[in-house]
Amino acid sequence: MQSHLRANLWLLVFTMVICSILYPAILLGIGQTVLSDQSQGSLVTDAQGQVRGSRLIAQPFTGDEYFQPRPSAVSYQANASGASNWGASNYKLRDRVARQLGPIVRYGTGAEKRGKTPGQLVGPDIEAWFQKDHVNDKPGIVAQWADLHAGLAEDWIKDAGGKLKDQWKEGDKERDPIDSFLAQWQEDYPDLYNAWQKSDGYADWKKKNSDQTTPAAGDLATPFFESFSKAYPGFWPYVDDVETKDKQKRKKITRVQKAEGSQNEVCSVFFDMWRNEHPDVPLKEVPADMVMASGSGLDPHITLANAMYQLKYRVAAAQAEKLKKPEAKIQEVLEALLQEHKEAPLRGLVGVELVNVLEVNRAMAQRMEKLAKE
Repeated sequence: MQSHLRANLWLLVFTMVICSILYPAILLGIGQTVLSDQSQGSLVTDAQGQVRGSRLIAQPFTGDEYFQPRPSAVSYQANASGASNWGASNYKLRDRVARQLGPIVRYGTGAEKRGKTPGQLVGPDIEAWFQKDHVNDKPGIVAQWADLHAGLAEDWIKDAGGKLKDQWKEGDKERDPIDSFLAQWQEDYPDLYNAWQKSDGYADWKKKNSDQTTPAAGDLATPFFESFSKAYPGFWPYVDDVETKDKQKRKKITRVQKAEGSQNEVCSVFFDMWRNEHPDVPLKEVPADMVMASGSGLDPHITLANAMYQLKYRVAAAQAEKLKKPEAKIQEVLEALLQEHKEAPLRGLVGVELVNVLEVNRAMAQRMEKLAKE
């Protein structure tokens, strides 16, 4: 009996030493020597040795002078990777792609027959079309948009309320986003708000929902967008920061007709409606990964075609303006840089050529710093 116990005890000790000490120690040694970079997270550092990110995780870049990664369904949050899971039949997917296309799409070959220059941005023409406020042989583009896409209009109300709720706190208690939206609507557009309160639609809602004090976003979308469209034809509502008389920043529901500041709301939201009105206008193809998110939402790579498109239409011009150097020279230098950093899965045996956005942007910063001194 004792011999069996002794054998089992030795087996237990031997197994614990192998599995809990030797095996992890061997893996740690290999990781810290042969694969030290990968084991530390494939970190990317700058010239001073400061960590700027990981080559395995995408991150957003602000400024036209940088290459941008693929769109992210999780706002580039590495602790919440994933896709939107919207199917091809879900209009929200089409809307998101259309919003990406609106500010960047350009006329293609053959557009000269319609008086347009190939390569010219479509955005200004979308804005001019929008300001005429006429689509499908009827006035009221904004009202028609809300009627056709009730879910998107409802999401706009919710999103606007979320942006406004911080300034409508009751002490330390946050107000509901819909309550905040109603309060801001009443403050910014009292005539429209009061007319809605006196409308038959509001009376019917109250009658059916006597136990509720606040309508749902879906109940607000139609009256808000219809009244706004009628009162301000050719304008789009937009939540923006406005400076008050005492020099304080406060969010308001403002009105825009075209791209202003950093937002491109009109050409983003209404590109799809404009395209349906102009189906035969030739447009330049855009690399798919410029407008489609990856499965993780954190893909650190973009296709070489995507990078070249960004370089041609945005990055080179922005860098040239920043450095006060000829755009053609910047274009030449950065094309060479992209070629140096291109890679492909399995050393090119499968897939298309890619570049890592973080690494390219870091290399570009160093290359541009050197070029600025020449």
